[in-house]
Amino acid sequence: MGSYLDEFGVKDAKRERLIKRIVLTVLAVAITGGVLWFLFRNYREESQVKAFVAALERQDYKAAHALWGCTDATPCRDYGMAQFLEDWGQKAGPVSRGSVKSCDGGIIQTVTVKGKETLLYVDRETLVIGFSPWPVCTPHVKM
Repeated sequence: MGSYLDEFGVKDAKRERLIKRIVLTVLAVAITGGVLWFLFRNYREESQVKAFVAALERQDYKAAHALWGCTDATPCRDYGMAQFLEDWGQKAGPVSRGSVKSCDGGIIQTVTVKGKETLLYVDRETLVIGFSPWPVCTPHVKM
């Protein structure tokens, strides 16, 4: 027959192990989620630039121009197809992607075309590509 003290502290030890497992699981999920968010936070925007470069490589300039938001239904007033072909057409040569800067409203991606670096901006909401007006995300203007 067991004594009174044989069961003393067993339930407390089980409860402590359960709490410890729950805390470690929540911590592991939080860390894994944070790492995944950091790695994939710009996935859609970078994929848009990748699709743009792929369209240029297969010389589908109409599809590449459409990624800038310029279609037959909504033509771009200041960046028509003639100007686009001058910048990105066959004379431009190969285009390669470079570094990415993550901003609040989108990303700034460096691409190399005609041997020089060009900065593209991809808006997070619309995924429209355009030239980046600044080399940094939040420019500070001194007056």
